[in-house]
Amino acid sequence: MTLSSEMPAAVLPQQEYFAHLAEGRFMIQRSRSSGEYVFYPRVAAPRTGALDLEWVEVSGRGTVYATTVMRVRPPAQPYNVCLVELEEGPRMMSRVEGLDPQAVRVGMPVKARISQDSDGQPLVVFDPREQEQA
Repeated sequence: MTLSSEMPAAVLPQQEYFAHLAEGRFMIQRSRSSGEYVFYPRVAAPRTGALDLEWVEVSGRGTVYATTVMRVRPPAQPYNVCLVELEEGPRMMSRVEGLDPQAVRVGMPVKARISQDSDGQPLVVFDPREQEQA
C-alpha cells in the first residue's frame, strides 16, 4: 500500500504536523483517554494503542536531555544535534541555536521556535532560555 493524497488525514499524521508548523503553530498529539502527550506524530498512542489522539498546542519549553556537536568540513560550521525533553513529556530531536554548539549542555532550559530548513520547510529548533526564578 502506498501513501497518497487520496488517503485519509488520520493515516498521514506527519503531514498534519508539518501543516501546523507551516501555520506557525507547534502542535503535538495527546491521547484523550490517558492524557499522555505523543511525539513523533502517529495514528495510535504508543503504550495503549488508543486511536483517540488529538492535536494540541504545547508550551514550547523544554530541557536538553542529550547533545552532541556535528563537525563538518569547511566552509560549513559545526552545529549541535540534541534530544530535547518537552515540558509535556515527549522527547524530540532538534538543535539549539543562538550559541556556540559546544556550549549546549544537558539540563539546559530551552524554548521552541519554528524556523525553516534550507529548502524552506518548517521545523522546530530551540533557543536557550533563562531559568525561571522561583
